[in-house]
Amino acid sequence: MDVKIEDSWKAALKQEFGKAYFQQITTFLKAEKSAGKTIYPPGGLIFNAFNTTPFDKVKIVLLGQDPYHGPGQAHGLSFSVQKGIPPPPSLINIFKELHNDIGMAIPGHGNLTHWAEQGVLLLNASLTVRANEPMSHAKIGWAEFTDAVIGKISAEKKNTVFLLWGKFAQEKQALVDETRHLVLKAAHPSPFSADRGFFGCKHFSKANAWLMSKGIDPVDWALN
Repeated sequence: MDVKIEDSWKAALKQEFGKAYFQQITTFLKAEKSAGKTIYPPGGLIFNAFNTTPFDKVKIVLLGQDPYHGPGQAHGLSFSVQKGIPPPPSLINIFKELHNDIGMAIPGHGNLTHWAEQGVLLLNASLTVRANEPMSHAKIGWAEFTDAVIGKISAEKKNTVFLLWGKFAQEKQALVDETRHLVLKAAHPSPFSADRGFFGCKHFSKANAWLMSKGIDPVDWALN
């Protein structure tokens, strides 16, 4: 796979691209394509989170687990869907919490590119998935890659906010140096768990307050 990734990330992650596990990812995805499998997101969007949010611009890391596996949904940003696609239930709950936390109007679309452009790295632990088969690429090596991404941010940046929602994301807490960064944890926004601590977490206002305390511009969460 010819990795088309933004230059600051290419420099930060160059060692990872040469490792055996990354070659295995490439080989696996080529085999899937040869077998006629539909993979989401489309090839040009696999590294969309990195291309939209350069390494030196990252302020917040919002960790998701798996890309959406339905047609037209996934575009390489965790929790985000392209305009024209109905927001999935977890994203609807994120918007509800934003409304309750900061009074943000519920947007008419689910495209979170505006956040990514401001420094919110919308990172899924797996960067690809087979159509209609959730978690189908969870064990092909992506976790090793995205763990390295989190570790690199933790080691080489400071004053980053990590939003860890749900058990899976919270397992990544061990990768973050909390003397340099802020970790905010809550239940996952899924309808199955949002009532158990996601609603009322106020992570959006807390993240901005912390960033401002470090002299960093806050995120404008509003989506037009």
